[in-house]
Amino acid sequence: MTNFGGAPLGLLAGAAYTLLLASACASDLRFRRIPNRLVATLATAGVLYALVTMGALAAVPHVLGGCALGLAVWLPFWWMRVLGAGDVKLAAAAGIWLGAVGVLEAALIGAAVGGALAFWALARDGGVATGVARFGAWMIASRAARAIGPELTPKERRIPYGIAIAAGAAAAAWFPGLIW
Repeated sequence: MTNFGGAPLGLLAGAAYTLLLASACASDLRFRRIPNRLVATLATAGVLYALVTMGALAAVPHVLGGCALGLAVWLPFWWMRVLGAGDVKLAAAAGIWLGAVGVLEAALIGAAVGGALAFWALARDGGVATGVARFGAWMIASRAARAIGPELTPKERRIPYGIAIAAGAAAAAWFPGLIW
């Protein structure tokens, strides 16, 4: 798990990490996209930080485990067309910083934030009844096609889930052990 407190290098890295996550949030909110260049920068900085602070022997399993678990947790939601690929890549890149244990914490926190965003979206778009009707129509279309149906919500009205993933990643990095 990452801990940015104390040393100047940790605080500098934490500021860079947080700024990159905030940039991803701003892009997701404005364009409903998280640029690959931003995700690559986050991932590269995470690898460098791990190598400098842990050494190669400890950094390699930390980086690979965090990235792989970040993908494993969020990739099924992309397959179901619930999340965009940028959201999944953001989780994997943040996982490089967090390691496997941190990814689990970040995912739980991110899911809670995502739930709050979903309630906000339901309230914004006509309440629970409208949301349930839209979900039912999507389920019927998926069943009829024998495949996951296309998203019925216009792109500009979709939840920018990168915000939830980034919030979970930031909380898990700055407050490691928050959940366990």
